[in-house]
Amino acid sequence: MDEEELQEIEELCSAATPGPWFVRILDDDSAMNLVAVSTTPGDDRPRRWPEFDHGEIVAATLVQHPRYVDSGDERWDENAAFIAMAREAVPRLTAEIRRLRAALSDGAG
Repeated sequence: MDEEELQEIEELCSAATPGPWFVRILDDDSAMNLVAVSTTPGDDRPRRWPEFDHGEIVAATLVQHPRYVDSGDERWDENAAFIAMAREAVPRLTAEIRRLRAALSDGAG
């Protein structure tokens, strides 16, 4: 991975909604089961609209009815957990790559 790729990743991270992000299990008459990634944590019980603010939702991995969002392998919860984790992990990983490169560069000189 070159510096240009790292810069692109950092720009995408900076442009995205600030974290941390959390997995939310939501349910309402329109969406039925809804697995989402949110800017606010849930309390482990399904919430129905209007008990949650749609403006807090940054992604969904399942909107069951009607079938707007789905994955063929049924890993809705796992995909949501990955997306939420990536919001914090990707910036840390790019910083660690830069730190390690600097350490290698300092040690080579």
